[in-house]
Amino acid sequence: MNMAQHGDEYTALVQGRHYDPFALLGPHRDGNVRVVRTLQPQARSVDLVDGKGRLLAAMERAHPDGLFVAALPPRKRRYRLRITTHSGGRADIEDPYRFPTTLGDLDLYLLGQGSDRQIYRKLGSQIRSVNGIRGTRFAVWAPNARRVSVIGDFNDWDGRRHVMRLHPGNGLWEIFIPGVAGGARYKYEMLDRNGKLLPHKTDPFASFHEPPPGNAGIVYESDYRWRDGEWQDRRSTVPALNRPVSIYEVHLGSWRRRAEDGHRFLGFRELADELIDYVVDMQFTHIELLPVSEHPFDGSWGYQPIGMFAPTQRFGEPDDFRYFIDHCHAAGIAVIVDWVPAHFPKDEHGLRRFDGTALYEHEDPRKGEHADWGTMIFNFGRPEVVNYLVGSALYWIDEFHIDALRVDAVASMLYLDYSRKDGEWVPNEFGGNENLEAVEFLRKLNTELHAHGAESFAEESTAWPGVSKPVDAGGLGFTYKWNMGWMNDTLSYMSEDPLHRKHHHDKMTFSLVYAFDENFVLPLSHDEVVHGKRSLLGRMPGDEWQRFANLRAYLGSMYAHPGKKLLFMGSEIGSYREWNHDQSLEWQLLEHAPHAGLQRMVRDLNNVYRRTPALHQVDFTGSGFEWIEWSDRDNSILSWIRHDASGGMVVCISNFTPVVRHDFVVGVPRPGDYCEILNTDLARFGGSDVQNGRVTAAADGSHGRPHSLKLTLPALATLILEPAPIAS
Repeated sequence: MNMAQHGDEYTALVQGRHYDPFALLGPHRDGNVRVVRTLQPQARSVDLVDGKGRLLAAMERAHPDGLFVAALPPRKRRYRLRITTHSGGRADIEDPYRFPTTLGDLDLYLLGQGSDRQIYRKLGSQIRSVNGIRGTRFAVWAPNARRVSVIGDFNDWDGRRHVMRLHPGNGLWEIFIPGVAGGARYKYEMLDRNGKLLPHKTDPFASFHEPPPGNAGIVYESDYRWRDGEWQDRRSTVPALNRPVSIYEVHLGSWRRRAEDGHRFLGFRELADELIDYVVDMQFTHIELLPVSEHPFDGSWGYQPIGMFAPTQRFGEPDDFRYFIDHCHAAGIAVIVDWVPAHFPKDEHGLRRFDGTALYEHEDPRKGEHADWGTMIFNFGRPEVVNYLVGSALYWIDEFHIDALRVDAVASMLYLDYSRKDGEWVPNEFGGNENLEAVEFLRKLNTELHAHGAESFAEESTAWPGVSKPVDAGGLGFTYKWNMGWMNDTLSYMSEDPLHRKHHHDKMTFSLVYAFDENFVLPLSHDEVVHGKRSLLGRMPGDEWQRFANLRAYLGSMYAHPGKKLLFMGSEIGSYREWNHDQSLEWQLLEHAPHAGLQRMVRDLNNVYRRTPALHQVDFTGSGFEWIEWSDRDNSILSWIRHDASGGMVVCISNFTPVVRHDFVVGVPRPGDYCEILNTDLARFGGSDVQNGRVTAAADGSHGRPHSLKLTLPALATLILEPAPIAS
């Protein structure tokens, strides 16, 4: 062994500057002997021992800073390192530098091409056995780093101890560290291409994180056993667009808190008991969760994620989240998760300049930064970044059995000039403002999601065509698109004094001009009850009785309008204040009759919606809707018919003035009796209890139809009537 010939390399090793420690550390043939080198800065001495702890060789100190070397006895291939520390402690460990790469040629090829759809099983921390030895394989993409190390509580956060192996063809670094088990905390330490030490980075693929300010990844191995096989099978057989979809949008950190325990969050398992029971009782079909991906700042509500592969530790471990989803499915509730591929925060432990370069983002701030939000924009033209994002989406579907993803801020992805002035953006290759790379990413994303049996929702606020049109028909491929136009127009109308509503009548009818251009969801989301907009109840005019009546009438008209439904938590109980992510909902309001009545009405509304095919079965074609009277602006009354696919129908009337209308006539296509199946003015809802009950259609035609109903319309109310079954 000629130690002098490696002097410079030894110095580079102990200084943490050597980019390829596998070339020196571990066992290597040197003439007729196999030489073992190990870097153990904390060691007083190191010996080579066999599997039974018997001494094979005492290692010599080749460098004063902890580099040891010894010749392995002939015919001995397996060895362990016996470390004796300066404090006298002793431990026998496996040498990570004696293990081969654990990424196969196909893995490296797919990862290099950006086409590995199970990337989350290759990168990050993966507990596994190699040659019969249990440990954890770490892998990360950092093509422009000179050196990458795993640091953690298993190596005293010393970046010299576990420098990774570079695969130069694709910029992947990996190492298998024996003995590292679940619960170990870790980060990546890197030198940039100039040798400068970068801020320690959280693993982009970590499946579990420690809380801020530590922000380390945590090695995690799931042992959860799913019980939702029947749900998964059934989900793939029911035509999605024909189903009732009534979504309860929830921020888990503020739905309910433990007041008696310092107002702490409920954990995933507590929510599995309390939230699911509530959603089932309220007759919603879906829960939509504001982002649960790990994020450093509570005030971002999860919309500035760091951990795209990790449920936030705020509510428990990943298996606790699996438990929550499993119990949702057992209760018949589908789960939508908000997912944020549009941008990421600038926190130094995150993705920004991950390896010292603009790796996940664009170098040019005109393409790479959201000035409004203070965040970075993903580079959708880079295959590895697309693979990261699509892999994240599929991770939530495959690993957590999520039923759908709602993609946030789609408009900001589609337009290069989104919220930018002239000179602040770069046109595409054709001179336009469309982000063609983002378009291709979204199409690829939706194709993959649908292939995995999942649905997708787009929060897209412009008139971009074909958002919910299939990819093979030239669309973006989303299952649904949020109808932001309906939301803005109708909330504006409802905020008007009823005396003035006749001047704004078109705001309640215009949505039907384009209602069937997309597969729309009608969203009354969290964004509408923050930042000075007031709560839904707070937007309604009039005294207390009128405000509640207005809100009940509005929700009734929403559920009778074509499109799926979404309601943010707290709106169903008539919250007075805006939503505050730091506080629980105002559950004490249910002690008061108007709030309890509103909640009761929302429950009944969901029930009527679910059991009435005409209200949900034909949402996306004009055959499911026809106006009876849309132009009665003087009385602020709207009436229409909803049809199902089998000839069923309901008649819907909304009166948006505080005046009871007696002997009000609406034309209907069929004779016989009609029954009220919903009346938002019932006393049990807090209304004045003006009812029609069962009404027989007269032979006198009206509104171009052969029959008519003479009704009493309650003030500020919505009615839904259904033809009574004909007795056999």
